[in-house]
Parts: sequence; C-alpha cells; structure tokens
Amino acid sequence: MSNGGIIGPVNDPIIQTNSTVTAFTASGCFTARTGQPSVDILVVAGGGGGGNRHGGGGGAGGFRTSTSFPIPSSSIPVTVGGGGAGAPSTSAAGSSGTQSIFSTITSAGGGGGGSAGPCGARAGVPGGSGGGTASGNPSSGTGNTPPTSPPQGNNGGGPGNSAGGGGGGAGGVGTSGTSPAGVGGPGGPGSPVTSIFGAAPQPFYIANSPGRGNTACGVFAGGGGAGANNPSSNKGTGGSGGGGDGNVNNSPGTAGTTNSGGGGGGGGGDSDPGGTGGTGGSGIVLVQQPAFAKAPGVWSLQCQYNFKKNNQWTS
Repeated sequence: MSNGGIIGPVNDPIIQTNSTVTAFTASGCFTARTGQPSVDILVVAGGGGGGNRHGGGGGAGGFRTSTSFPIPSSSIPVTVGGGGAGAPSTSAAGSSGTQSIFSTITSAGGGGGGSAGPCGARAGVPGGSGGGTASGNPSSGTGNTPPTSPPQGNNGGGPGNSAGGGGGGAGGVGTSGTSPAGVGGPGGPGSPVTSIFGAAPQPFYIANSPGRGNTACGVFAGGGGAGANNPSSNKGTGGSGGGGDGNVNNSPGTAGTTNSGGGGGGGGGDSDPGGTGGTGGSGIVLVQQPAFAKAPGVWSLQCQYNFKKNNQWTS
C-alpha cells in the first residue's frame, strides 16, 4: 500500500519552529495557530489608586503566570483590567484596580491606598496586592485577595508619622512609613517574567520610565510609593515594575505606568485638601505560543522516517 501498510487517512506532522508572543494591552480575543497544544501566559490586573494627603501607595494588580497551559482551538476572550482612581480627598481610600482574565486564570485588581484626614485615617484596601495604609491607621491592605497558589501579590505597608506605607508588589510587601522622620514607605517590587518570555529588550516589555519606580524591562506589578509631608526626600518611591512615586507638599502622587499593573503613588501634604493619589496603571496579558511538533492521526512510515532522520519528529 502507498501509505506503508497503514489503513486510514495520512496526516503529515505539524512543525512550528518559532515561538510567538501576543500582548494584550486592552481586552480582546485570542485564537491559537493550528495545532498549538498549549501556551505560556502572564495575567496582570490593574493597579490600585494611591491615597490622599500623605496617603498610602496603591497595591499592584494581581500577577499570575502559567506555563504549558492547555488551550482549545476556539477563540478565548481576554480581559485587561484598568487602574483604580487615586483618592480625590481624605474622605476615602484610593479605588481598587479591576481584574484581568485569560480563560480560567483571573488576577484581582490591586487595592487602593489609604488616605489621612481630620475625620480619621483610611486603611489600605485588600486586593491582588494590598494598598498601603495612611498615617494614623494601623491596617494595611492584605495582598493575595482572593487567595491563589502561588500568591498573586503581597501586603501593603504600615503607617509612619505623617507618612503612609507603600503598596504591595508582586515581588514583595510594601515598606512601612518611618517614625519620627515621617518618610513615606517605598512600594513593593514587581516580579520578572524574563525566564518565561525571554531576556530584555522585548517589544512587549514596558520600557524604563523615570519617576515611576524605575520600571525595569521584563518586570511587572510594582507597588505605589507612599506620600509624606516634607521635605521632598521623604516621599516613597514606586516599586520596580511600574509603581508610581508618592509625593509631598499637597502635590498629587504619580500614576502607575500604563500596562504594568503598577500601583499609584500616595499624595503628599499634611493639611486639607492634600494631594490626590495617583491613578493605578492598567494591566496586561501576554500569551506565548512556544514552538512545537505534533503528529495527529496516522502517518506513513516513509514520512516518519524522513522527519526522524531530520531530527524533527515529536515524541
């Protein structure tokens, strides 16, 4: 027989020698190439907004990865979360970011940073990473809320004297503000993804952004730095991976970097109305289709021999 004695349709092996990455900076749909059995993914939610008036930094958006994630041949909806608004006044904490979703993987939005005011300081808000608390409130936002394994984020930092705590990041907790110096806590660092998606530079990595936590290429989901009163050296810096810096002197906190999931920085000042919190950075979803070899159905012995000879056969 022409097919080597095997009865049935002959299907040649499918060989994809290149790896491709699709970056979603806004919601959409993903369809895999023909025969692709699995993908590697990064799902980062939107970061939380910073607090007002030496407020806490916003928590980073939830950070989740998965390798060899099985996928169907049909299209998969992708949701990219937005960053939370910074607190406009001392009466509320910063808003939380919104979730990002790929198939069954959901990352929670970062928690907003707490605000300090004459009617009582606001605590940091729980989230993917928790928001830092404001001066005068001992409760920082809890990270990894809701819980995932491995954890999608970390806790925000505690208060200092006239200074807030930094927002939690994917790679570490936010630092508490210090007393009596009144220095705002830095945001927690983000987490790198270079072991999955390759070393920098890559077109889908967020470039370095001065004033926004010295965002590192290939690092995502840094917490926002906390605000303080005076002097300018007392503001908390944003965490690597897109966290916005805090501020002083009733000035607004810096926004988290777009499509990094970074938390917004806390606003500065020690009197009303105070500096508004920085907006959290929007999230991102990366989908990598690794190279693969696949032999569906049945195949001819001659075809198998040729692919094996060329070291292209799949196990």
